Amino acid sequence: MSNLPACPQCTLENTYPDGDKLVCADCGFEWSTEADAGGDDDTVALVRDANGNVLNDGDAVVLIKDLKVKGSSITLKQGSKVKSIRLVSGGDHEVDCKLDAGQFMLKACFLKKV
Repeated sequence: MSNLPACPQCTLENTYPDGDKLVCADCGFEWSTEADAGGDDDTVALVRDANGNVLNDGDAVVLIKDLKVKGSSITLKQGSKVKSIRLVSGGDHEVDCKLDAGQFMLKACFLKKV
């Protein structure tokens, strides 16, 4: 049996590690392993949207312009709403989100907080 903790959202024990986070295979909830240990997780820098508002994990945002997806014929349309974002550190894309067309990493300068 695994020594990983149960999911804090759905309380099921079907969890697995993904980098420095733990993921629940049943509900898809992700949480930091350092949060359980009481460590400070200030690795994500302050991220601001196109209007200068500070973005946080779980915020809802809207695309402010059409974005073509590299290597694909998909275009993410202006006005598309993303309900729950996740801020990531490293690289030039600050926001990880899920849209109807799939999961994408976006730059915060193309987003507006709702």
